[in-house]
Amino acid sequence: MRDVPFGPNSRRKSKYAARVVPDQKLATSAMIASLDAEGRETIAAPFGEALCQLAESRDDIVGLSADLSKYTDLHVFAAKYPERFYQMGMAEQVLISAAAGLAREGFTPWATTYAVFASRRAYDFICMAIAEENLPVKIACALPGLTTGYGPSHQATEDLAIFRGMPNLTIVDPCDAVETMQATHALSSTPGPAYMRLLRGKVPDVLGEYGYQFELGKAKLIHDGADVLFISSGFMTMRTIDAAKALKADGVDCAVVHVPTIKPLDEATIQAEAAKTGRLIVTAENHTVVGGLGEAVGASLMRAGVQARFRQIGLPDEFLDAGALPTLHEQYGLSVPRIVAQVKEWLDG
Repeated sequence: MRDVPFGPNSRRKSKYAARVVPDQKLATSAMIASLDAEGRETIAAPFGEALCQLAESRDDIVGLSADLSKYTDLHVFAAKYPERFYQMGMAEQVLISAAAGLAREGFTPWATTYAVFASRRAYDFICMAIAEENLPVKIACALPGLTTGYGPSHQATEDLAIFRGMPNLTIVDPCDAVETMQATHALSSTPGPAYMRLLRGKVPDVLGEYGYQFELGKAKLIHDGADVLFISSGFMTMRTIDAAKALKADGVDCAVVHVPTIKPLDEATIQAEAAKTGRLIVTAENHTVVGGLGEAVGASLMRAGVQARFRQIGLPDEFLDAGALPTLHEQYGLSVPRIVAQVKEWLDG
C-alpha cells in the first residue's frame, strides 16, 4: 500500500448497530481483506482469469498496472502473458496516457489501479486522452467504495459521482465473481472506454443460483416481492439479497433489482419496477449517497413521473474512518443487520 492514514475512530451511535468491540489493534489483513464470502463459494482473481481467457484468442488484449498488479488481480494475466503486460509504476497519468496510445495502435488495453487513483489523480487524462477520443480503453479499479479499511486516501467513496458526468464512458459495478468475468468479456467487445469497479482476491459467487447472465446496460429482477423494492449495485446486491431473506422471515416481502451498469442506466426496467404501486423503494450502493446509483435512480423516477416512497442506503457525505471492514460496514450501515433494521424503521414510519 502506498500511503496509509488513520482517521479518528469516532462513531455515530445507533440503536440498530451491532455491538462493536472496543478499540483494539487491527491486523493488516482485517483492513485490506477481500470481501467476506459470507459462507458462499468463491472464485479467485476472477478479473485476471477472465483477461487470460480473452487473451487466448485475442492478440489485441493487453494489461497495464500502476504498480498494483498484485492488488488488482492483474498479476494472473502478467504471469501468463508477460509480453503483453506493462508495468507503468506509481504514475496514473502515465498509465492512462500509455493505454490511450496502445488503443490508438489497435490494442484493447485494460488499465488497472485503485479506484481512488484513477478517479482523483487521472481524471483529466481519462477525459481528454480517452473519453473525448472514444478510445476502447477499459479501466478496472480495485477498492471501490468502502472495500478497504485504509482510510480516505484509499476509500473511493465518490468514484461513481466523479465519472458519471464524463461523456462516452460506460460504468459497470459487478456484484460477484461470475459477473466480473462476464462483464470483462462483454466490455472487451464493446466500442469506447469503460470504467469497471473490481472486487479482488477470492470473490463470492452469488448470482449463479438465480440463473443470472450479465448484459451490458441491463438491470435485472433477481426476485420479486410485494412490500419493498431494493435497487442495488455491486456487492450491495449480495447484501440486499440476504436482507430480503431476513425480512421475509419477519413477514416483509422484498424484491431485488440488480443494476450492474451505472451508465448507461437501464431506466426502462427501473421505472417499470418502481411504478408497481405500494412498495417502498430502497436504493443500496457501496458509494456515497451523493451522485451515485441512488440519485441516478431518483432522478429517473422523477423524470418519468413515478410517485413512490423512496429511500437511500449508502455511505455518508464525509471522509470515513479507518478500521476492519466488518466494523466499518456495520458502522456505516452497509451490513445486512443494519439494512434490515433500517428498512423496518422506514416501513414503520
